Amino acid sequence: MSTVKHPFHLAFPVDDLAEARRFYGELLGCSEGRSSHEWVDFNFYGHQIVAHLSKGEARGAGHNEVDAHDVPVRHFGIVLSMPEWESLAERLKKAGTKFIIEPYIRFKGEVGEQATMFFLDPSGNAIEFKAMAHPDRLFAK
Repeated sequence: MSTVKHPFHLAFPVDDLAEARRFYGELLGCSEGRSSHEWVDFNFYGHQIVAHLSKGEARGAGHNEVDAHDVPVRHFGIVLSMPEWESLAERLKKAGTKFIIEPYIRFKGEVGEQATMFFLDPSGNAIEFKAMAHPDRLFAK
């Protein structure tokens, strides 16, 4: 059972379900839910993400500049606590993860100050993990 009041559901394409299981299950630590030969449910921090087999569909090319970095337009992710983010960043570095945007602090000293990192799953889906310096300012302008 999720502790999130209203968990979101996100379905996304992957090239290979075994790779998705290794990446989301083993590397990111997402427990697996239901599955078939065409899709796998994962518990992504209390939210339901579903990897659907659809070869070649994940590769997105659009980018926008944010804080002098090219951020992939199509991406998903989660906002963690700072200790969780730091622990995950270390684990990903030790695992040899190739980052699109290396872990760093964005918007230093501003209302939206946050830690962020971007990387791709094995199918080319961009993922962002972030942590807010002040979580209560997640939607502040």
